[in-house]
Amino acid sequence: MQSLKKIDIHAHIVAFPQWVPLNLYGSRMLSPEELIRKYDQLDIERGVLLPIVSPEGQTVPLSVEGCIYAAQKYPDRFSWFCNVDPRALNNAAAPSDFSFLLAHYKKLGARGVGEMTSNIFTDDPRMDSFFSYCEEAGLPVLFHISTGIGNWYGMVDELGLPRLEKMLKKHPKLQFIGHSQPFWSEMSADNTDEIRNDYPKGKVTPGRLWTLMREYENLSCDLSAGSGANALMRDPENAAAFLVEFQDRIYYGCDICADTNKHPFIFREFIDGLCESGAIPKTVYRKVCRDNAAKLLGV
Repeated sequence: MQSLKKIDIHAHIVAFPQWVPLNLYGSRMLSPEELIRKYDQLDIERGVLLPIVSPEGQTVPLSVEGCIYAAQKYPDRFSWFCNVDPRALNNAAAPSDFSFLLAHYKKLGARGVGEMTSNIFTDDPRMDSFFSYCEEAGLPVLFHISTGIGNWYGMVDELGLPRLEKMLKKHPKLQFIGHSQPFWSEMSADNTDEIRNDYPKGKVTPGRLWTLMREYENLSCDLSAGSGANALMRDPENAAAFLVEFQDRIYYGCDICADTNKHPFIFREFIDGLCESGAIPKTVYRKVCRDNAAKLLGV
């Protein structure tokens, strides 16, 4: 079977790499041209560029403007989300009004918001208020979950994601797209505080994530990075069941952060293999790898 031309829901670039210093690991995000070359190797038709504007975990911000620049330069290869840090403007407990900014980005062509990496509680009043503005604007939010304040980057939630559930209930018209190790570790019921920020192994007993997906139609999943890949690859049988049950709310992704990343190639082989072996129907494979994202992006 020839690999399907896929859409990557989770992409990062630096628009002007000549001015960006290397990070603490001696690498940087790829340029648009470098990412396109990687996409050609991976049979990826289009990527969704995600700016990162929060300071946590970043050498320099990945600007919204840089994503717009790259998407306009290569309109057949990139779409883009906008991003806002909920602590901006007032930078206090009193939430800021971001309606004008989201309206501005949406008019320019933004198809969503993210990657949200602000290291504050998921139900912080500022985050809650920001979700209200996203809901009003009709822009889905792609987010990264973290395990604690000061623990690298991402919206903070406890084991079982109770704060996320609170937001899912409060903002039923807002599409939440989940990502990160603490998000995907909830795939299995044997999740613990000790392993939730890692890449758990072994057979999956359907856990908290299955429950949240069943109860809240506004929750979707981002399969990118080692976290999404590991959640499926650790137990192919349950992966197939998960993909089939939630086929309309799962997005294929890569999260390529350096030229040395190998996980997108490994995961592509895995998900292609699920279809080739008949573990998942071709209709499910197409939805997850392309059609769901195409619908979201209007391409």
